[in-house]
Amino acid sequence: MTRAVSERPHVDQRHLLIVEDEANIRDLVCLHLESEGYRCSGTADGHEALDLLRSQPFDVVVLDVMLPGMNGLGLCRSVRAGHANRNVPILMLTARGDESDKLAGFDSGADDYLTKPFSMRELSARVAALTRRSRSLPIDPLSQAATIETAGLRLDPRRRTLSVRGQDVPVTPHEFRLMYQLAAHHGTVFTRERLLAEVWHGEVFVTGRSVDTLVHRLRCKIELDPAAPTIFLTVWGEGYKLADH
Repeated sequence: MTRAVSERPHVDQRHLLIVEDEANIRDLVCLHLESEGYRCSGTADGHEALDLLRSQPFDVVVLDVMLPGMNGLGLCRSVRAGHANRNVPILMLTARGDESDKLAGFDSGADDYLTKPFSMRELSARVAALTRRSRSLPIDPLSQAATIETAGLRLDPRRRTLSVRGQDVPVTPHEFRLMYQLAAHHGTVFTRERLLAEVWHGEVFVTGRSVDTLVHRLRCKIELDPAAPTIFLTVWGEGYKLADH
């Protein structure tokens, strides 16, 4: 059930949605963030959270991965695919901290990732960073970018779709952003560090291995033989580039 928290007098008060099925954690998070001047609404159910996100604006969503019904990853994907709150910053909470789990969260559209158990101080710092970013971010430049056709690929940034040799191929948000960055500068070598900055904007705690993982997945989707790529090339000792066809 939704827990609507009474508003405190606060100029420009920011509204957070806490989606967590463990009532004690949800209430503790809400009470702590309320004490810092936020307004919080809480729910234990993914479907109810999606209804709330479709009906009113939020400044940040704190989202547990393991939820009854619709889990956190599915909810995150649904939010990013919709219209209302499509760009709301999402902080994921999970009991697992493996890099593969983090990538799954980021690929579903999360902006940051916090592993349980966590301190309230760290949670506050992450929420504050996301609220600052949400107020200062310009319009996503990809939403205004042109469609690119190269090497048998077609990338449509407005629809966030990738076609390979005339066939639509499903890609995650991070896969699309990485692919578009290289396609827009085909022949240019990008280091892992530069791709991390371009794809994740320096806002999350990932490593160069995350880039390698995305590259492997993209090669499986676009190359005729992923083991012998002719489109998505490795430049040994430097990074990656898209072949200059």
